[in-house]
Amino acid sequence: MDIGVEDLGQESNNSSTEVYIIGEEEGSKRCSFNLYWKIGHLLIWLVMTGWWIAGLCLHRYDLGWLIPFLVWLGLTIRLVTLYVSTKYVTKPIAFLWIKAAYNPVQLIPQKFRLPLGAAGTIAIFLVGTFIPEESADNTRANRAVSLFGLLVFIGAFYATSRDRKAIQWQTVIVGMLAQFLLALFVLRTQAGYDIFNFIAYLATSLLGFAADGTSFLLSASALQLGYFILSVIPPIIFFVAFVQLLFYWGWLQWAIKKLATVFFYTMRVSGAEAVVAAASPFVGQGESAMLIKPYIPHLTAAEVHQVMTSGFATIAGSVLAAYIAMGISPLALVSSCVMSIPASLAISKLRYPETDEPLTAGKIMIPEDQDEKPSNSLHAFANGSWLGIKIGGMIIAGLLCILALLGLVNGLLGWWGRYLDINNPDLSVDLILGYLFYPIAFLLGVERNGDLLKVSQLIGVKVVANEFVAFASLTGDATYASLSARSRLIATYAVCGFGNISSVGIQIGVLSQLAPGQSGRIAKVALSALVSGVISTLTSASIAGMLITDQGRYTAVAVH
Repeated sequence: MDIGVEDLGQESNNSSTEVYIIGEEEGSKRCSFNLYWKIGHLLIWLVMTGWWIAGLCLHRYDLGWLIPFLVWLGLTIRLVTLYVSTKYVTKPIAFLWIKAAYNPVQLIPQKFRLPLGAAGTIAIFLVGTFIPEESADNTRANRAVSLFGLLVFIGAFYATSRDRKAIQWQTVIVGMLAQFLLALFVLRTQAGYDIFNFIAYLATSLLGFAADGTSFLLSASALQLGYFILSVIPPIIFFVAFVQLLFYWGWLQWAIKKLATVFFYTMRVSGAEAVVAAASPFVGQGESAMLIKPYIPHLTAAEVHQVMTSGFATIAGSVLAAYIAMGISPLALVSSCVMSIPASLAISKLRYPETDEPLTAGKIMIPEDQDEKPSNSLHAFANGSWLGIKIGGMIIAGLLCILALLGLVNGLLGWWGRYLDINNPDLSVDLILGYLFYPIAFLLGVERNGDLLKVSQLIGVKVVANEFVAFASLTGDATYASLSARSRLIATYAVCGFGNISSVGIQIGVLSQLAPGQSGRIAKVALSALVSGVISTLTSASIAGMLITDQGRYTAVAVH
């Protein structure tokens, strides 16, 4: 007889806490398996604790103990939450939030809450932007231009909103405020700089291990050639495989759900939107939608818009290695992705407010994947490596075709121009896009010393082609070598996102497969979502232009 016994209402953070009794022999095997896992987790924790204590003793007079402590703390928290419900932590936090923030706000009359919240947000923006001292290329005049550009973006989206009366202003205000406060922490405090620099260092180090596999398959000297296919694609394959391993262990879903909870309760978005927004920087625009696969056919139009916007606004960890290998600052990349998460929620809800009742309103859930699961960790890692090969192949094929197409169009433009006696050898797609996006570069606060056209060309190439081509031009094209530190930094933030025309096809294809028969509804909001995603990324560039006074630190490679 089959008997199913689930946990008795106790909150669980890992499926291993559920107990299923399917016959005496099967139940015995499962109990033994769980016991082995518990013993293994205990041994891992003891080893890491001993390592941390040894490091603390050896480095008690300097800060060399800090990194081992952070690693040990993160591992301890995750292992503890496998067996102890997080409600013992979240309930006290919720209690403090209600007493310290929610209840005082409720004392304010309803009609005054929104104006006071908006006024407070504007005050924080003004103080954070203009009070700090000026630097050589970050004058208050430059900051004022960046702030004005941010206001123009928000004003334009309000004017073109699908339904201005339905705009949920709490989502917009909290989203923009969260983006600015994150930027203040990362770009204006030493603690924020150190934390994100350390994260960038870890990302660079992790992805660097792919060189060991590449040197075995080819040779160590092959890595010195600087070929894109050798230095960029292998780290992508390795990272995708590593992410699949984290998914198998359940660690990534746990982190995504905790981050999504913050967006869910502070910005009043649906559970599906919160999960996708939190997951996009980790797993990318297509994979993030897979996390809510059972809900995709039931998403409202506004939710579909938000899901696509989140994908367009950020980059995925799988391509982080590519940009780092090109010479882009990991610190700028990581901070840009984090800042763009709340921005994508705010901008999307400003452009396409929710007018229906979402199925996941009031709950956060990452459904169990019904596809065939890996048998073990090695199987998951192997599946990830195959997925990484497919992603790497898509990137190679896409770049080859896009660059070839741009070359063809540039050739046609030159041929067309000669017959009209336009003998300018620079007549190209880049030049045309540069003039089209010139106002955007100005609104971002790019220095007006000849850099405006160059940065606008990069933004245009990123939107029409993709961010790979734009980043490659930024780091490898002599035309951009003369960019000032401020202009280079703003360009890095402005280009850091999947918002391009080719990504529209990718997202429509993925979502249409997950929601058969609804491709028309998905395609209907795709263009609006693309514009929203691009602007979400540009708002991060505007805020970077407002806050960063030491551009050199954010355009260099992260160091330990």
